[in-house]
Amino acid sequence: MNMHAQPQRTSAETALLEAYDSRLSVLPGDGTVTIKRDDALEVLKAGLPTKRIEAWHYTDLRRLLTAVPQYDDAASARKLDALLEGSTVLPVLNGVSSDKMPTVDGVTFQRLDEKLRDGSFAPALEVKGSDDAIGALNAAFVADGYFVDIAAGAEIEAPIELQNIQAGGQTHSRFPVRVGDGAKVTIVERQAGEGAGLSTSISHLLLGKGAEVLWLIVQDQPDSATYLGQFNAELGADSRLTLFFMNAGCKLVRQEVRVATTGEGSDFQMRGINLLSGDTHTDVTMVLDHKVPNTGSRELVRNVVTGKARGVFQGRINVHQIAQKTDAKMACNTLLLSDDGEFSTKPELEIFADDVACGHGATVKEIDHNHLFYLMARGIDEKTARGLLVKAFLAEVIEELEVEPIVEALEARLEDWFATHG
Repeated sequence: MNMHAQPQRTSAETALLEAYDSRLSVLPGDGTVTIKRDDALEVLKAGLPTKRIEAWHYTDLRRLLTAVPQYDDAASARKLDALLEGSTVLPVLNGVSSDKMPTVDGVTFQRLDEKLRDGSFAPALEVKGSDDAIGALNAAFVADGYFVDIAAGAEIEAPIELQNIQAGGQTHSRFPVRVGDGAKVTIVERQAGEGAGLSTSISHLLLGKGAEVLWLIVQDQPDSATYLGQFNAELGADSRLTLFFMNAGCKLVRQEVRVATTGEGSDFQMRGINLLSGDTHTDVTMVLDHKVPNTGSRELVRNVVTGKARGVFQGRINVHQIAQKTDAKMACNTLLLSDDGEFSTKPELEIFADDVACGHGATVKEIDHNHLFYLMARGIDEKTARGLLVKAFLAEVIEELEVEPIVEALEARLEDWFATHG
């Protein structure tokens, strides 16, 4: 008989299991929620994913997550000023939502704590598979967040900003959002903090027929923190989702994007920027399923790598057999500004339909010396010229959003990052 010994647990894995034992009694939820939490724990007991698991090949979480902080119930996080002026802000401060709900015509807000306590949120805690480490971590420990329900036909003028702010320890939040038929809204998701914390956050967006959503994710955790995020979306018929993300900090980042086009005529656009410095590790992994005919998608990711930072973009587009007339394109472009930096790109297409237009591309390069020479020949010093070229490389993606207040706010975040890392 061959017997295989269970690998010895790392200190981080042990800390997570111990944290679950100590926190379960204070986590919100009825018996059905507890069952889902226990199921999630079984996934964690099998160990954090390593590079042997295909989806985590470039991010060996078992090795990279070296420590897990204890919960700090005394930590005090502060609400941020809104990214866009006039936004309706819903903060989750160190894992706790506000009990004061804003009033917006056509929108219903509810604390996730309440949906956990009455058990109605239990089905959403189902882990998607043995490699769904973020889903398992969050399902086991999630305590709060917000449920946002936008009525059919509503056009919400002021953006809604969901803030997940940590001040050390562990925080685990969720943001389920349902957008009714024909509704329009802009949602900003902020992931930030001040401490050396471990933060997980999962958003799930459900778009009704003809709905239009612009969703911005701005992540700028401190360089001592770990952030594990997951964005899920299902697109109904003739709906349109534009997702923009910017990663501008954090020691260890894994941002997953999981999108399914479930209604004909739906369209998904993704634009992303990764700003990598120091010895940080940032992984953006996207899985897009075209499940029905006549749908489209475009994904463009731009990366800047400095210092000893390492970045990853894994993009997979699955075109199901029924999904004829799919039009999908994906590209990832990287500027390496350091000999010690790394960026790994893995674009994939899996196509089972025969009447489609699909493609992908990836580039990794340094600054074009001809462009640099052109600027320097006109009296611009080398450092300034380099900065202009890098900013232009990134600003092109931001400007595609075509909404002036949003473009200005995101370009300001770029300037803040370059002021520190330029």
